[in-house]
Amino acid sequence: MMTIGELLLFGGFGLIAGGLIGCVGVGGVILVPALVYLAGVPIKVAIAAAMFAFLLSGAVGTFVFARKKSIRWNMALPLWLAAMPSALAGALTVSIAPARLLEFTIALLTAGSGIHALRRPPAPSEAGEAGEASIGTGKLALAGGVTGYLSALTGTGGPLVLIPILMWLQLPVLTAIGLAQAIQLPIAVLATAGNIYAGTLDVVLGLVIGLGIVFGTWGGAWLAHVLPREMLRRIVAILLALVGGTIMAKLVWGMAH
Repeated sequence: MMTIGELLLFGGFGLIAGGLIGCVGVGGVILVPALVYLAGVPIKVAIAAAMFAFLLSGAVGTFVFARKKSIRWNMALPLWLAAMPSALAGALTVSIAPARLLEFTIALLTAGSGIHALRRPPAPSEAGEAGEASIGTGKLALAGGVTGYLSALTGTGGPLVLIPILMWLQLPVLTAIGLAQAIQLPIAVLATAGNIYAGTLDVVLGLVIGLGIVFGTWGGAWLAHVLPREMLRRIVAILLALVGGTIMAKLVWGMAH
């Protein structure tokens, strides 16, 4: 049974992550490091709880983007079909992988997301539509498979992995974000199924974090229209790079001693 303090702490983590997601598009990646290094949650439990929380954020994100007709469903289908089995495989890998390897992977992904966010995304152009037409089902399936596996393995949201891939494939920003929102839900469902099978899921913890993410995302979207977005994006990117670097340094120090 959680204490009031724990409810506030874990809900606060979700609120902050959701706020960053809504405001600058990067946030889910902070959940697992916060749970592990600030709250002492075992890393495998933290990953499972984060993936469960993304069930809620994925449902909300997909609903909002679908209402605005920002999701290209013909492209989402091959992403989903590839992401679902790979997410299940990623979740099962978590149950057998050494904790140190998981920490190392999360450190790389956290630092990498910060460095990527520091780079301005290319402005949408007329070439964007041509880029969409050139992406075949095979490339989309490969992108979905990589996203599903890495997201479930590290407890990060699908957008963190998929958006850089789709931008590299020259998709317009809005299209990439819409597809990334849509891929969250199937990844979270299959990863959660794998985590339940492995016995690593704390449903209450995931629910508390998920509710925080939902409210935080709404608040972050409002805040994005009030505060300078570019400044916020850069601050968060630098923090992510520092967090990833700190985790990496801790692991290297531990191996050296």
